[in-house]
Amino acid sequence: MAASTVWEILKDAGIGPAPERSFSTWANFLRSQADALLACDFLETVTLSGARMYIFAIIEHSSRRIRVLGATSHPTASWVAQVAKNLVMDLEDAGCRARFLIRDRDGKFPELFDAVFNDAGIDIVLSGVRMPRMNSIAERWVQTCRRELLDRTLIWNQRHLLHALREFEQFYNGHRPHQGIANAAPLRRLPTPIADPERIARLDIRRHERLGGILHEYQHAA
Repeated sequence: MAASTVWEILKDAGIGPAPERSFSTWANFLRSQADALLACDFLETVTLSGARMYIFAIIEHSSRRIRVLGATSHPTASWVAQVAKNLVMDLEDAGCRARFLIRDRDGKFPELFDAVFNDAGIDIVLSGVRMPRMNSIAERWVQTCRRELLDRTLIWNQRHLLHALREFEQFYNGHRPHQGIANAAPLRRLPTPIADPERIARLDIRRHERLGGILHEYQHAA
């Protein structure tokens, strides 16, 4: 992506760099603001009856924590706006100090969606047209959710979908390792390395299955 395009996007969002640094790249912006960045995206899937469902999720750039905000067959403006209001309250309760939210230019986002976040002190940053890499963290989660859950699950209805998504959210946040955060999980720190050969020899690893064996968690038995 051209540096001038990056500059224009950052400037439009009111977060452009100083004039002498007007050629800062988008990657530099993401790295420097990771602790203050959220990203969101819609994900589509189809139930066994042929009903199309729209899943909405948001992810924290620094921790990789995912929040599945809901799933509906009709993502109306009022539904999306209400989801935004619920999220803002959850973020405040969690003490999240987000300053920016990256989203694409999907028509499902009403003006009220942006207004809810602006009122909470969170600026909306729009990704470029046909530039999914500008929202790569959220896009990567979408692909992970498809590959590890939706492509391996027969979804009966909305209730079943929400149940599967909640299980996957807990697995993703509490157990699944992420290379971007040194193979830790978003809500679980890495354990202290075991250097004693005798302790390594006595490891007793147990597997816990979720969703009928679609997801696997491995833990050292006490």
